[in-house]
Amino acid sequence: MADPIRIGIVGASGYVGGEILRILVNHPKVSLAIATSKQYKDEVVYRVHPNLRSFTDLKFSEPKVDDLTSNCDFVFTAVPHGQAIRIVPSLLGTGLKIIDMSADYRLKDPVAYEHWYKFTHPQADLLQSTVFGIPEIYREEIKSAGFVANPGCMAITSILALAPFAKARIIDFEHIVVDAKIGSSGGGTKPTIGTHHAERYGVMRPYKPVDHRHTAEIEQELSKLAGEDVKISMTPHAMNMVRGILCTIHCFSEERLTVPQVWRLLRDFYPNSAFIRYVKDKKGMGRYPDPKILSGSNFCDIGFEIDERMNRLLLLSATDNLMKGAAGNGVQCMNLMLGLEEREGLEFPGLHPI
Repeated sequence: MADPIRIGIVGASGYVGGEILRILVNHPKVSLAIATSKQYKDEVVYRVHPNLRSFTDLKFSEPKVDDLTSNCDFVFTAVPHGQAIRIVPSLLGTGLKIIDMSADYRLKDPVAYEHWYKFTHPQADLLQSTVFGIPEIYREEIKSAGFVANPGCMAITSILALAPFAKARIIDFEHIVVDAKIGSSGGGTKPTIGTHHAERYGVMRPYKPVDHRHTAEIEQELSKLAGEDVKISMTPHAMNMVRGILCTIHCFSEERLTVPQVWRLLRDFYPNSAFIRYVKDKKGMGRYPDPKILSGSNFCDIGFEIDERMNRLLLLSATDNLMKGAAGNGVQCMNLMLGLEEREGLEFPGLHPI
């Protein structure tokens, strides 16, 4: 039996880092070698992620390039936006394979970072060679990649629903509206006035209603598929849940779409994608995608309806923002990069009820 592949996680004390830890403690082909956190240096991991008690005795350590290169075969960087650009080049220079979970390498155009993230990107050449980490679209590229940028949570949830129709060029690329609802874990672990319990509980609160940064990823990827510019209008809402995203997406078409046509486009685009599920049932509570039943799973559930009166294609796409929206998708990419079965360590059906 081959030795397990040694994994390091830089920034392992956050929600995404903790979720990567949760997945990998039971992954049959890897071992956790290093989990870094400046804030919690020398503290046992389960003091920060109490769900991992008895699963690992690993302690947080400071992020040091020499330690990572000496003890790891593969590294996740799960640090806040704007910090990965300080770490990734030195790690790549040692030959380590890396997945970055931040936004620092998602966009191909360095100028776009000035608008969407308010900083000048110092590594334009690296942006061009980075693979955008959606296995359902870039599976073959990810298999041969040394560096992958994991997408944003609302971005991947939207892209997976829209990709087949952008590729087929059957929707109006000037009028696509993404109405996204997301749980509180999407805001990360750093508290703000709007995230403490008294202000966050019970809300249905729009935030950043125009110009949300995930818009850039959606437009970038759909434009590539369509072969022309695609414009997205996106508004996210903070919802009274911890995990989950539901994107309600409004598209319009000059031609009259049919239900069999939409089914065919979806199935032809995702012929071998184990984590894409279609949810359009005729009875029961689960007739359409619902993020509640995806908690802890790596699925993206996609449903649709056709509004014949308005020539509107209504797409519904749901994920767990910490799984298919972040850590689960990252591990799926890791499996491909390491030549492992794509579903390894990820075949969890989600919880119900919760």
